[in-house]
Amino acid sequence: MATRRALHFVFKVGNRFQTVHFFRDVLGMKVLRHEEFEEGCKAACNGPYDGKWSKTMVGFGPEDDHFVAELTYNYGIGDYKLGNDFMGITLASSHAVSNARKLEWPLSEVEEEVFEIEAPGGYKFYLHNRTPPQSDPVLKVTLAVSDLQKSLNYWSNLLGMKVYEQDEEKERALLGYADNQCKLELQGIKGSIDHAAAFGRIAFSCPQKELPDLEDLMKRENQKILTPLDGHEICFVGDEAFRELSKMDPEGNKFLDDAMAADKSDEWFSKRNKPKASG
Repeated sequence: MATRRALHFVFKVGNRFQTVHFFRDVLGMKVLRHEEFEEGCKAACNGPYDGKWSKTMVGFGPEDDHFVAELTYNYGIGDYKLGNDFMGITLASSHAVSNARKLEWPLSEVEEEVFEIEAPGGYKFYLHNRTPPQSDPVLKVTLAVSDLQKSLNYWSNLLGMKVYEQDEEKERALLGYADNQCKLELQGIKGSIDHAAAFGRIAFSCPQKELPDLEDLMKRENQKILTPLDGHEICFVGDEAFRELSKMDPEGNKFLDDAMAADKSDEWFSKRNKPKASG
C-alpha cells in the first residue's frame, strides 16, 4: 500500500493570529496555501461574519511529500471545546524547541529531550529535540481509541496500513503506509471517545482507481470511511487530482497576512458587546 499516503490533519482554530504565530514562528512551518470563503446569510445575527471562514495549509514542505496541517478558522467562533479524541502530533525538530525557548512559549519535558507544547486552543504537540529526518519532521499523529483490536482490524486489515509497532500492555499501536511517511498511532483509553466541538479530520490519498474498490469493501464489511470506529472523521481522496489541487501557492503567505490584517471580527463583536460563539 505504498501508493497510499497520509496527507493532513484538520484543526479548528478560534484565534487565527495566535495559531498562525505558533505554527509559523514556533514550529517553523511554512504557509503552503490560503483560501477565504464567503458563505452564510449576511443578515444573520453575526453580521458580515456569519458563515465566513478560511482554510490555511501549513507544513515543513510541499504536500506531495510532507504531512501538513489544515487550519480552519470561522470568523464568528472564538473557541472550540476539546474532547479526548486527539492526543497529539509528534515531530522531530531541535529548531522548534529552540524557537519555543526564544519566544518563551511554555515547554514541558515529558521524557529526556522530548517536550510537550500546546498550540492555541489546547492542541498538544510533542517535540523531539533532535535533527529532523530528511523525509519529514512530522513523525506521527496520535488518536484515542476505545478498542485497540477492533481499530487495528479496521486500519490494518481493511485500509491496508502496515503495523510498525504494537504494545498490548500499553494499549498502543503504530501504523503507516510507508517507512518515510507520517505514522498513525492508536492509543487505547478507558471509556468512550468524546470528540466535542473541536473534532478534527485526518486525510489520506490513494490512486483514483482504488477508490471504488475501497468503497465497496467498506460496504461489504458494514463499515464507514468518513466516521469509522469511535467516530473519528477520516477521508480518502484520489491522489492524482489532489496533487494538482495541493500545489504550493507562492503567494499563500501574503494572502494569509492580508486576510489577518483585514480581519476586524473581534472589533465588530466587541462594539456590540457580543462574545464570539463557542464551538
